[in-house]
Amino acid sequence: MRVFNGRGAEFDAVVDTVDRSGVQVVLGDACQPAPEPRVAVTVAQAVLKGDKMDEVVRDAVMIGAAALLPLVTARTEISLAALERSRRRERWERIAVSSAKQCGRAVVPAIAEPAPFDPKALRAHDPAAAVFALVEPHTESGMPVSSLDAARIGARATLVIGPEGGWSGEEIAALSKSSTLVTLGGRTLRADAMAVVALAALYARCGEY
Repeated sequence: MRVFNGRGAEFDAVVDTVDRSGVQVVLGDACQPAPEPRVAVTVAQAVLKGDKMDEVVRDAVMIGAAALLPLVTARTEISLAALERSRRRERWERIAVSSAKQCGRAVVPAIAEPAPFDPKALRAHDPAAAVFALVEPHTESGMPVSSLDAARIGARATLVIGPEGGWSGEEIAALSKSSTLVTLGGRTLRADAMAVVALAALYARCGEY
């Protein structure tokens, strides 16, 4: 069997003991883990209603996201207090570990505490990252992801994705001052599908696939 530490290291291992307290393994040789994307992309996703956020976390980890930032926006249908009471972050962390194991990834992306939408805080999270905010196709200042090139994306990027009800006018105005507004073509996608489609499109522009 193989085990990994969630930080990029993977090893051959043999189960030594199993009891009520857990499983102990004996590590063997280090293995070559699955390669990580050359571009480290943080997904800043407005929290979706119900269990849809679980799917976003699962798919973002599967495709290669470096980190996830859950956001509470003007049209998010759950409050920060409710997210804390329901211990959603802990649930998402378990889903991230499970997704990494399933896709053979040795890195488990960090999931930040849910936070209020704040463009300045998004920029401060990773000052070296280019910030791209997904907007509806009809938004005049939005440019197609397909028009981006690897040089503009750089080595680090943050994808900012809104909730089911979309961004408010004030949020779009704030994002337009601190990020590049982008679209994924002429169709409106489901909020829970946006992250995996946007990540795939961004990686494709960087030659990942």
